[in-house]
Amino acid sequence: MDIVKRPDPPSGLRRALWRLPIHLYRVGLGRLLGGRVMLLTHVGRLSGKPRHAVIEVVEHDARGYVAASGFGPRADWYRNITKTPDVVLHVGGRISPAVARPLPAEEGGDIMARYAPRHPAAARRLCAIMGFAVDGSVEDYREVGRHIPFVRFVPRVTS
Repeated sequence: MDIVKRPDPPSGLRRALWRLPIHLYRVGLGRLLGGRVMLLTHVGRLSGKPRHAVIEVVEHDARGYVAASGFGPRADWYRNITKTPDVVLHVGGRISPAVARPLPAEEGGDIMARYAPRHPAAARRLCAIMGFAVDGSVEDYREVGRHIPFVRFVPRVTS
């Protein structure tokens, strides 16, 4: 694994295109994106206002949903959830309150090592977006995963 270039989060037209799926959720068509994409509603760390990001679900199990911050720890949504971890997830047609828990680097490596063989094209794209050159081996993906912030969104029990 080589770090080619650390990308900046999108801006301008590129940002508008990244955010296009948010509009699908707003008009009730989020379920068209399936279970691999979720709308994350979180609180702005400076404004205190609700913010939205559409991110890929890397894993989902009984413990919750896992996502990666493709633009690293500088991504706004990631910085926001580290300040205020209470969030709401919209996955398909379901809405779930959750708590965001950043994962240790080693666990991120294991997650990426499982993800890459299941979704090879998406894993290559994700690595390219994040500025990593990979050789395609599971160990290379594991090493990349140690450098990506992963977050587990644990369902929040509401009373």
